[in-house]
Amino acid sequence: MILQALNEYYDRKAADAESSIAPLGWEWKEISFIIVLDKKGSFLRFEDTREGEGAKKRGKSFLVPQGVKKTSGVAANLLWDNAVYILGIANTDKLNASEKEKKLSRLPEQKKAFLDRIKNELPESPGKKAVLAFLSSLDISALEKEPQWEDIYQTNPNMSLRIDGEYRLYCQSDEVKKALADKTDADNDSGICLITGEKESISTLHTAIKGVWGAQTSGANIVSFNLDAFRSFGKKQGQNSPVGKTAMFAYTTALNDLLDRNSSQRMQIGDASTVFWSARQTQFEHDLAIMLAEPAQEAPEARADCIKNLFDSANTGAYLEDPSEEKFFVLGLSPNASRISVRFWLKGTVGEFAGNIRKHFNDLEIVKPKTEPPYYSLWRLLVNTAVQDKSENIAPNIAGDFMRSILNGTPYPATLLQAVLRRIKSDTANRVKPVRAALIKAYLNRLLRSQEIYNEKEVLQVGLDTNQKAIGYNLGRLFAVLEKIQEDAIPDLKATIRDRYYGAACSCPSLVFPTLMKLATHHLTKLWDKKGLKINREKLIASIVANFDNFPPFLDLHEQGKFAIGYYHQRQIFYTKKENASSDDLGEANETT
Repeated sequence: MILQALNEYYDRKAADAESSIAPLGWEWKEISFIIVLDKKGSFLRFEDTREGEGAKKRGKSFLVPQGVKKTSGVAANLLWDNAVYILGIANTDKLNASEKEKKLSRLPEQKKAFLDRIKNELPESPGKKAVLAFLSSLDISALEKEPQWEDIYQTNPNMSLRIDGEYRLYCQSDEVKKALADKTDADNDSGICLITGEKESISTLHTAIKGVWGAQTSGANIVSFNLDAFRSFGKKQGQNSPVGKTAMFAYTTALNDLLDRNSSQRMQIGDASTVFWSARQTQFEHDLAIMLAEPAQEAPEARADCIKNLFDSANTGAYLEDPSEEKFFVLGLSPNASRISVRFWLKGTVGEFAGNIRKHFNDLEIVKPKTEPPYYSLWRLLVNTAVQDKSENIAPNIAGDFMRSILNGTPYPATLLQAVLRRIKSDTANRVKPVRAALIKAYLNRLLRSQEIYNEKEVLQVGLDTNQKAIGYNLGRLFAVLEKIQEDAIPDLKATIRDRYYGAACSCPSLVFPTLMKLATHHLTKLWDKKGLKINREKLIASIVANFDNFPPFLDLHEQGKFAIGYYHQRQIFYTKKENASSDDLGEANETT
C-alpha cells in the first residue's frame, strides 16, 4: 500500500506541468562545478554554481540522467559524476601509505568507466566528439591554474559538462534525451510488478532513499535483499519482491522528492522523518508541517494563520477549500543501518486528519502567561519530555507514537506521561511549566474520553476548577497554597518546599504533607500583621482539605499528573491579576509577581 500510494503520487506530480519532479530516467542532482568546453573539446573554464558562505555553500540542482547505485565497486554516471570519475584526481593528503596506494590504483579504472559510458551509450554527434576529446587529452596541470581548483581538489564535488554557447548542460541536450529514451532494456528478466500489476522488467536493485535523518548519507533502502538469508527459491535481490523498473523509479523519485530538504511536505519528529501528501493537490498537505512545527523566525505569523484557518474550517469538516473526503497519507521513516524502517503509516482523509489536529490543539488549551505561544509545536512538546530539554534526548518511540496518536485522534502514549512526570520531578528550577501542564492535561482528558465509563466531572478544565474532586488535583492545589504561605512569610526565600518536597509530595503524600501542614502553621503565625491575607489562606486550606478524608500513602501516575495540574492551576491563580477581587475569593486575591 505504501509503495502504491507513492507511485500514484509520482503520477500526480508528473502530470502537473508546473511540477519539477524528475521524469523517468532522470533525477535532480546538486552540481557544484560545470566544466565549460569549446566546440572542439578544449577546456575554457570552470563555472562555480555554489551559493552561500563557508561550509554552507551548496551547488545548484540540475536535472541529470539518473545515477547508478554505487557500492564498493566501480560504477560511473552518464555525463556527470564527482571529480574522481571525471578528472581522475583524488585527495590523498590525510591517508596513510596503503590507503593512498589503494585509492590511486583505482583512478584509471574509474576514469575509464566514465569514458566508456559516453562512448557506448551515446550516438555520434559534435557534442559527444567534443566531450571525448577533452576527456581523452585531459591536462591536469592546466586545470590546476584555475582559481576553483583547490576547492575541487579538496571537496571532490559533483561535476558536469557544457558546450560553450549552449544554455544547458550537455547531458540535457536533445540528442542525449533521445538516446536515453531509445535505449533498449537489456534485462529480459520480467515478471508481474507488485505495485502496478503489469508485466515488465523487474528491478534487481532499488534506488537509494536519501534525506532520512540519521541514515547513511549515501542513502538507504526500503526494499533490499542483500544476503542469502533474505532470499528464497534461488531468486536474487529485488526478484524476491518483484517491482517493475518503472514503478521502482516512480516510488523512489516521489519519496526522495518528499524528503528533499526544501520540501514543504516533510518534518522531523524525534528520529522519524515524516512526509505526507494527498491523492490530489490540497492546501492541507502544504500547511500541515507549518501547523505542527516550531514557528519560522522569518515568518512567525504563518503558523498562526494556518491554525486559525484550521479552526475556522471546523464547520465544513475539512480545511479551507479542500474536499473533506480527499485521501491523505502520512509516512514516518527512521534509520536502521543500511535500511529504512517504517515507523508509522497512516491513511485517511483530509477531513479526518484536520479534525484530529483541531482536537489536539483543543486538548492542549490551558491557562498560561501571555508570554507563552498560543499553540505549542510538536518539537516544544517533545523536548519538555527529554533530559535537559534537548531534542537529541527525545525518546524515539515517544516521538513516533505521539505523532500517530495526534493524527488518529487516539489517547497519547502512556510513555509520554511517564516522561513528563520524570522531568517535573528532576527539574528543580522550573518543574511544572505551562507546556508540561498542557501536555499532562491533554493526556489525561484524551484517556478519559476513550474509556467506556465517561464522567464529565473528572475532565480537567482549562483553568482552576474548585469543584474537581480528584485527590491528586486537590493535593496539588494544597501544595501550591502551602508553598505560597511560605513565600508570604519569608519574602526573600531562595528555595521553597517545592525544591525539597515536590517529588515526595506527589508520590507519597502521607509521608510529607503532615510535616508541610505543621510548617504552614508556623509560617501563618508570621503573617500577624496581614490578618486579611492570613484568614484568606486558612479558608483556602480548609476548602481544599474538605475534598478528601486523609492523605493517601501513594498516588498512581494518573493522580500524579492531576497533582501537577492542580499545583499549576493554583499557582496561576496566585500570580494572575484579578479584577474586582474580593476577600472571599479563596486565594484569588490581587497578587502579582
